[in-house]
Amino acid sequence: MESLLQRDDEEEKGASKLSRQAVSFSMHTFLAIGSWLILMFVGYALNPPAIPQFMILAFSVAVPLVVGYTVTLFRQDEMASVVWLVGLIWLLIVALWILDMPTGPNECFQCGATEKLTRTFFSLPKPSGLIDNDGPFLGTWPACALVGYSIGARLSMRRRAA
Repeated sequence: MESLLQRDDEEEKGASKLSRQAVSFSMHTFLAIGSWLILMFVGYALNPPAIPQFMILAFSVAVPLVVGYTVTLFRQDEMASVVWLVGLIWLLIVALWILDMPTGPNECFQCGATEKLTRTFFSLPKPSGLIDNDGPFLGTWPACALVGYSIGARLSMRRRAA
């Protein structure tokens, strides 16, 4: 009887830990995306002329990286360093959506799969015309923000452990 009660107590502790991890993971994901969205709002409010896309990409990594570093510096949490998985999943979902899109004049006419993705996500050598040329905004930059947040959190946790 005692072992049965002990097993129930362990299961409750395990479920409690799992729910805390899920909430923590969600909060860190929202913080990463939220910091990136604030960056985008500030960028659109200031509207700097002719800022290159690679600079926006760098800021999309750097700002969430600093936020992830700072948050994890004050509250150590192992779930902060795994939000990059959400970014990867998001990028894969958007890539699948792009690959399923039909091509036509002014929309990556006769593009292969690789060219469709590179021209949509990175506008290299020129934008693809798919998803209204918003590939970096809808796919690349949010995924990079989540990766940046994870890197910042990991750096903070490594610093704290040393």
